[in-house]
Amino acid sequence: MSIATTLATPLAACRDVSVVYGEGDAQVAALRDVDLAIEAGDTVALWGPSGSGKTTLLHVLGGLIAPSGGEVRWHGEPLSTLDAAARGRARAAGIAYVFQGANLLPYFTAEENVAFAAHRAEGSSEPRFTAAELLELVGLAGKREALPAELSGGERQRVAIARAVAQQAELLLCDEPTGHLDSDTGTRVLDMIDALWDELGFALAIATHDVDVAARAQRVVGLAEGRVTTEETQP
Repeated sequence: MSIATTLATPLAACRDVSVVYGEGDAQVAALRDVDLAIEAGDTVALWGPSGSGKTTLLHVLGGLIAPSGGEVRWHGEPLSTLDAAARGRARAAGIAYVFQGANLLPYFTAEENVAFAAHRAEGSSEPRFTAAELLELVGLAGKREALPAELSGGERQRVAIARAVAQQAELLLCDEPTGHLDSDTGTRVLDMIDALWDELGFALAIATHDVDVAARAQRVVGLAEGRVTTEETQP
């Protein structure tokens, strides 16, 4: 993967972002004064152990939560100062998630899960791919009518990836997407994400504790105790 080199406004950016949970003596700082910018087409691994703040940083970048301090911007416009409904509209317009668990709608088929996500993508242009075509891209053309309970863990996660891609997002946020999978299945899922990134050109931020997963990204941002400790560009 080549490194994005652009002077344009970052796609998503955090500046001096902190997230604090609780009050008084029970306060816990999940993020502390974090700066991060993600360019269009970038791939960034947020790497660190459990509790380092990487998942919280993904949620802040994607507008799922508002920071306690600092600023988050999307396309140069404030995101962190919006109310929850406005942040939701911003997410629908360009941000998609793949979580550790596939979280598919249990009574929808694989194709219906993907099509439902495409339908909810507000303000998007004419879809580049149909739900059936996206399932073919992730190697599940023969599983279109299968319910989630009829799919393996790896297959469910591939449906979740197709569902995220169906939203025509500019930024794909992946939170430990192979955490529940065995090594071989996890590698196939990561290969699928890489192939879709190469085909569609979205920016990718992936939270992981696995050094081999992190090694796939253009940049690795190390976190510990809520702080960015290292940032490395990879060849």
